[in-house]
Amino acid sequence: MKVTHLLFAAALAACSPPQPAATTPETAPQVQAAETSVAQGVSIEFMAPSGNVGCVYTPAGGTAVYETADGRAELKCDRSEPEYVRVVLSETGAARIEPTDERGCCSGETIQYGQSWSEGAFTCNVSEAGLTCTNRERHGFTLSRSRADVN
Repeated sequence: MKVTHLLFAAALAACSPPQPAATTPETAPQVQAAETSVAQGVSIEFMAPSGNVGCVYTPAGGTAVYETADGRAELKCDRSEPEYVRVVLSETGAARIEPTDERGCCSGETIQYGQSWSEGAFTCNVSEAGLTCTNRERHGFTLSRSRADVN
């Protein structure tokens, strides 16, 4: 019976994988993390003097926290009163009213009445009648306390 146990143990040892060789820090392969630097754009926020309309410009390629659906630059403007409305304008094409549960209006630099803001494909004019923004194709929108028009 002892012989059977010895044969079984020898057979088991022969089928077992070899023990890995110990490595020392000098012989262990050095693995370094690849350094990646992804240039992220910066959004720009601005608002009308009334504090009722505010916009966020997102550059082409997006930012560290937000990418546009088509990768192009985008202008989102919110009106907080009398009811919350969001309008989205891309570099190309018509503006659209977008449903949202977010309520992020309004912050950033105040653009005074009679002044304009421009970045990339977008130009916005601020007047006491409201905020009017267009893209290079002349599509755009007007937001004011009394209306939200898109084209």
